Amino acid sequence: MTSQQSNSHAVAVIGAGPAGLYAAKQLAAAGHQVALINRDIKPGGLAEYGIYHDKHNMKNGLRKQFRKLLDAPEIHYFGNLTVSNQGDLTLKDIQALGFSAVIVTVGAQGTKWLGMPGEELSGVYHAKDLVYHYNQLPPYSQQEFAIGKRVACIGVGNVMLDIAHWTIKDLKVDEVTAVARRGPADVKFTKKEMSLVAKNLDLDALNTEIERTRPIMEAVNQSPEEAKAFILAGLEKAEEKTSETRFLFDFLASPKQILGKDGKVTGLEVEETTLELRNGGDTKAVNLGTTRVIDVDTVVFCIGDRVDADFGLPLDKWKEFAKHPAPKFPVNDLSFEAYDPEKGEGVEGVFLAGWAREASSGLVGSARKDGESGAKAAIEYTNTLPAPANPADTLAKLEARLENSSRRIIRKADWVKLEAVEAKLAEERGLPIFKFDSNEEMLEAIGG
Repeated sequence: MTSQQSNSHAVAVIGAGPAGLYAAKQLAAAGHQVALINRDIKPGGLAEYGIYHDKHNMKNGLRKQFRKLLDAPEIHYFGNLTVSNQGDLTLKDIQALGFSAVIVTVGAQGTKWLGMPGEELSGVYHAKDLVYHYNQLPPYSQQEFAIGKRVACIGVGNVMLDIAHWTIKDLKVDEVTAVARRGPADVKFTKKEMSLVAKNLDLDALNTEIERTRPIMEAVNQSPEEAKAFILAGLEKAEEKTSETRFLFDFLASPKQILGKDGKVTGLEVEETTLELRNGGDTKAVNLGTTRVIDVDTVVFCIGDRVDADFGLPLDKWKEFAKHPAPKFPVNDLSFEAYDPEKGEGVEGVFLAGWAREASSGLVGSARKDGESGAKAAIEYTNTLPAPANPADTLAKLEARLENSSRRIIRKADWVKLEAVEAKLAEERGLPIFKFDSNEEMLEAIGG
């Protein structure tokens, strides 16, 4: 036994998206026994349920990586198991079982809303729910989402383009309007994502928007020409359009309320804004008090996500999981240690990685890097602890705790069997990929 292995610990990783998977790999390589606990039946997280549904080669490549990673005998998979104050296990339960460290990589489980009138109307959705729906994540895969012909997307990032892509390519709606409080120079999407829908841009309408906002942009030293060039850069390698949907932008428009009739959306009322310079050269959007209505029948919030406040970790003033401001085990000058602001001290042995630590670009590579860094911090922490008598005892306690659970706990062998069943059904039906829509169907397929 090497000196590294002689200091082997049992470590729990909560969440099996890319951050959690690569954190588990890093821990296993250091000789630790890892309990990888996942809410979903399948591992992969947003790599499985967040990437656009027809990117089959990318998804299959990632699944191949994850399959190889999970082959490590030190990694023990526990799928279909929720961790929260109201879940199958709580964070305190896991700590009480004797795990030397816990890495939380659960991502952003909740959704952000603006709290404006009309959010309860039929036809108002959050982007995450729709992404989960078209990627067939239960229970979202079984829910009905009535999308009309005129869709407003609140936000101008890559998430907005995910929804625009789906509604333009798959649903072929009449019109998609991206609504932004700021101007054309402040869009947050990438050229690559814009290329998926760039040929549906209404160029005349975009020119009109650029000219309408020009005086305001120039007053804060922004270039309308550069902003327009960036938006149109996606045309260079744009995919051919598959619908006649008009894709529009509505800048300097702050959503105020969603209008409706008979419980359904009829419009989005926005307040016009202008831009002002801040100290340091940044700009801020300032409401002008004048309002107008964008005629739409569907409103989708593409404004980001939030963590689960009921998970069991303290939150900071931004309602995110709090990170230690003076970490004992920083990695690249970043903090991966959970923190309790009220007590003014760290949460002993608990680390954050991936989206649970900080909202990322959503790229798998970014999540992988953050997961590996979180694991490095946890490994440095365990190096300060005395070696436990036998890490397997902690895993055995977890197994005993779950033995009488009414929920079917998914293991690695179950996931491999499920993959094989779905692959066979895809081949029989001549499909590039087949996925079950419900947990019940998945459990039945693996004999649960």
